Amino acid sequence: MSWDEGMDRPVPREALGQKYRRYRLADPQAESALAGSLRRWGQLSPVVACLRAGKFELLDGFKRQSAAAQVPGMSTLSVRVVEVDERTAKAAILGLNRGQRALRELEEAWVVQGLVRDDGLSQVEAAQLLGRHKSWVCRRLALLEKLSVEVKEDMRLGLLGPALARQLTRLPAGNQEAVLALTRRETLTAQEVSGVIELLQGASAEQAAFVLAKPREALARARGVPTPLRDPRLSMPGNWVAKQLAHLLDVLGRMENWLRTPGERELKERDREILEPQLLRLADQASVVSELLLGPEGVSARSMG
Repeated sequence: MSWDEGMDRPVPREALGQKYRRYRLADPQAESALAGSLRRWGQLSPVVACLRAGKFELLDGFKRQSAAAQVPGMSTLSVRVVEVDERTAKAAILGLNRGQRALRELEEAWVVQGLVRDDGLSQVEAAQLLGRHKSWVCRRLALLEKLSVEVKEDMRLGLLGPALARQLTRLPAGNQEAVLALTRRETLTAQEVSGVIELLQGASAEQAAFVLAKPREALARARGVPTPLRDPRLSMPGNWVAKQLAHLLDVLGRMENWLRTPGERELKERDREILEPQLLRLADQASVVSELLLGPEGVSARSMG
């Protein structure tokens, strides 16, 4: 359905329930920024809610509701009320944010788990409702059902990226924390982490201890992490591009793991100001390269999906 079909109406802020709040991560920094925007410009777009047992329940706009509480006199919000059943309400949480700030994979996983475990949908039915592939649904479920409690908490706090989290799902929950600590301590690349996990699978206790103590030496003894030198599906130019992309993704993954580790690696505000032009240039250059590779229509189609 189109989320523009509902009717807008003023609703007291405190009358908006938070039944679906559990599917979203809290972001106090974003709420503070929104409070400043609300003070200056007012509410520019309605929040979205549905009716449950005669009560308004928010589907989108939790940060705006919290931010409004910081603005004196802002006791009412403009609300778009949509008619949806329970399953579609969960799908709306994803649909209303598509094309805006990308939901974190943990939030997507909560919605998928709600549809499959609480509402009884099969993975295929959940995929169809969300407009996704079954494998996408399966990966999100794995983030919640195969990760240890401690690793999921790191992900919730933003200390662990989804790419590394997906790698860790290949390990028993009891081994995930050790590999995560190793990855941070040794600043392992994504390829090295994958290789370490392969070595740990089926390893004896003595072998596992050696891998965790000296991961790069263990990988070298195993003759490195085997990767095909050439993808037979690609042309020569295609293989060259694939090699460059793999290198870039590896470097970016390593940077992400490094930045997500708290403590000495936390950037100062001055650092961000100096680095911002380079990051903007990186984003622009990535957009240009994507368009050159996929064409304008291909980039547009993927951004909408």
